[in-house]
Amino acid sequence: MTTTDQDKAPAGGSDNQPEISFRRQLSIAWHSFWATAVRNRVLGLAAALLSVILMSTYGQVLLNRWNVPFYNALERRDLDEFIRQLGVFAMIAGALLVINVVQTWLSQMTALYMREGLSRDVIDQWLTDRRAYRLSVSSPLGVNPDQRLHEDARKLAEMTTSLSIGLVQSTILLASFIGVLWQISSDFTLEIAGHAISIPGYMVWGALLYAGLASLLSQAVGWPLTRLNADRYAREADLRFSLMRANENLEAIALASGEATERRHIHEDLDQVLAKIRQLAGALTNLTWVTAGFGWLALIVPTLIASPAYFAGTVTFGGLMMAAAAFTQVYAALRWYMDNFGAIADWKATLLRVTVFKAALSDMEDRRPDGADIVLQPSDQGRFAFKDVVICSRPQGGVCESLFRIAEKDPEVKHGERVMFNGDPGVNRKLLFNAMAGLWPFGSGTITVPADGDVLYLPQLEYLPEGKLRSILAYPVASAGFTDEQLASALTSVGLERLVVSLDQRARWDRMLDRDEQMALAFASILLRRPRAIVFNDVLEGLEPETVARLAALMAELQDITLIYIGRSEAYLQTLQPRLLHLERVS
Repeated sequence: MTTTDQDKAPAGGSDNQPEISFRRQLSIAWHSFWATAVRNRVLGLAAALLSVILMSTYGQVLLNRWNVPFYNALERRDLDEFIRQLGVFAMIAGALLVINVVQTWLSQMTALYMREGLSRDVIDQWLTDRRAYRLSVSSPLGVNPDQRLHEDARKLAEMTTSLSIGLVQSTILLASFIGVLWQISSDFTLEIAGHAISIPGYMVWGALLYAGLASLLSQAVGWPLTRLNADRYAREADLRFSLMRANENLEAIALASGEATERRHIHEDLDQVLAKIRQLAGALTNLTWVTAGFGWLALIVPTLIASPAYFAGTVTFGGLMMAAAAFTQVYAALRWYMDNFGAIADWKATLLRVTVFKAALSDMEDRRPDGADIVLQPSDQGRFAFKDVVICSRPQGGVCESLFRIAEKDPEVKHGERVMFNGDPGVNRKLLFNAMAGLWPFGSGTITVPADGDVLYLPQLEYLPEGKLRSILAYPVASAGFTDEQLASALTSVGLERLVVSLDQRARWDRMLDRDEQMALAFASILLRRPRAIVFNDVLEGLEPETVARLAALMAELQDITLIYIGRSEAYLQTLQPRLLHLERVS
């Protein structure tokens, strides 16, 4: 399959990706979530998760209090109390185990429904009102949207769930244990130079200072991660697109002996991915110096901070262990941001890519691209009309470098009429076809077309979706609306009677059928659907003479249907005797 310059989407990745504020990103994400059908299920699961987190926190508070009698029993060498406290531990730990299992299931279900809502919303916006095609020819965001639709949407849903749960859980732990730690350390008295000094909330201030220092260092070291993650995902998308493009054109590559060239292109894209991963590895390594360093120190820092009071004799060994455990809980809650700085940067990069994509789709409703001045107007009379139509072949930043128009003054095509559009050498006739279908808005003037659903646009290369043959014949309507007899009759009329027995076979028909057979299949679909008007884009070009004759004869039998053929075809001209219209360059 080849493409003209006008068919190619503009290249680009995150380097020229539009930026939107973080506030707008959150606003887009929130409105998207609120509009989804799974909203109530997610909110219900969130309420259940909050209850489970509260129960888990209460269990951890009980476990923290358990430290005092347990370690004091050890200090007194009280075996009976030691065994009794082991039983208490078993009950608390067992309850926490059940709560952890329930929390895991609830979090997984929340992530599942979050992904369902987000993915369905983005896909529905993408495949609505021809936005996907319009985005592909007007923005670099449309070059390889599969990364944003699939991988980015998955990561955003899963990471939003996990980070939200972690943030809520850390906040509740902090609120619960900071009071415990304050109360424990309120009686701590330090001996300094022979003077007894009491500092209210001594351990709390130590935890705040330690966690604050860790977070500041994490911010300073890890700030490039958001940008690097966004760049990496863009490069991953480019690599995936190259692999998909090569896979879809294996025959042409093999015939041209182009494996070495394709291999070089793919390796170049892979090199881009690996370069970004190397930069990420360096940034994450630097961040690990901070996170791991403070993590290891956290094993001993609580005991070190509380040890002066213990050696002064103002706190028991059990009290020391309880204070150290409470300090650890408070510090763990406070350092949540530091521990998750890399994950938050990854989440922000994914949020940016998804919301920028959604914003581009939404903005298409409010803003037409520069130079998009062709107005498409529906008609209730089933006619086509062209008023002052001038089409731009190569729009560049709102300025057109090449123009062409219809030579005849404001022609109209009445219902049931046969017309052929020809053109000067070098005129891209396909752009008139796309403009009539609403896919190419660049130029000026007004094109009147029959109402939606009354026109079938048949391109030179027909799209054959994967699936059963009966579904492809009826595409895009449901095959259930046609009987097997109707399907068989349509196939027989176009010379594909051998496929009647394969109506229920699922296959990649675009690879199993040659171009003549694919176009014949498209004509079989026309015989089934019988629209009021059909616009052909040079569909007879390059077909075998027998196929051309058969299909031209079928066109002649389509009575009471408007036929517009854009292109040059002697068979169409001789068989249907159409009215000729001409496309000419504008000097």
